[in-house]
Amino acid sequence: MSTHPLSENTIVAAQGLGKQVTTAAGELTILQAVELDIARGESVAIVGASGSGKSTLLGLLAGLDLPTQGRIRLAGEWLDELDEDGRARLRGEQVGFVFQSFQLLPSLTALENVMLPLELAGVDKAAAPAATLLERVGLGARLDHYPKQLSGGEQQRVAIARAFAIEPAVLFADEPTGNLDAATGGRIIELLFSLNAEQGTTLVLVTHDDHLAERCDRAIRLDAGRIVA
Repeated sequence: MSTHPLSENTIVAAQGLGKQVTTAAGELTILQAVELDIARGESVAIVGASGSGKSTLLGLLAGLDLPTQGRIRLAGEWLDELDEDGRARLRGEQVGFVFQSFQLLPSLTALENVMLPLELAGVDKAAAPAATLLERVGLGARLDHYPKQLSGGEQQRVAIARAFAIEPAVLFADEPTGNLDAATGGRIIELLFSLNAEQGTTLVLVTHDDHLAERCDRAIRLDAGRIVA
């Protein structure tokens, strides 16, 4: 396994990364021999055909799943040296997530959804910073609305406000514009990049959206579980 030296500026690194799963038909290789370094503040799109391993790679880099081979370093820590609690702590302190399906808690208002990561991080009086973030994403008038009372674009803006609430070092987004029309998706992209610029957050995005990929500093193309470009 390669262990190339990492730059001080590397925030996410994968070395010799592989992932296999056992299916009824036998061993299925989803990722193999993935090597990558992502610098602090960089924006990177992970692109490729359906089934190329994009979402699996994102989940591994974020510490949501464990690789079969290789190692990942995230925000200064090797994930294989942490237990489940340690990985959860690292995610809670350093990582934001935005998913295609929004993943908002239906029983909480927009404000309460954004307060949640702040409260989990031990922030006192989380309502004020959460309200400020919702105003920042254009939802200052919808603080008390529940997810079912919001449009898809509004729910995704709540999800982005929640992801940026802890000022994460890295924001992972899986098809953040996938369920949105083009105009709404365009606004979501603008929002992600303006918050990325303001907070210096590293963006790692899985996307089918060419406009989104072009906005990133670079794209990593996966094909059949390998990086091809």
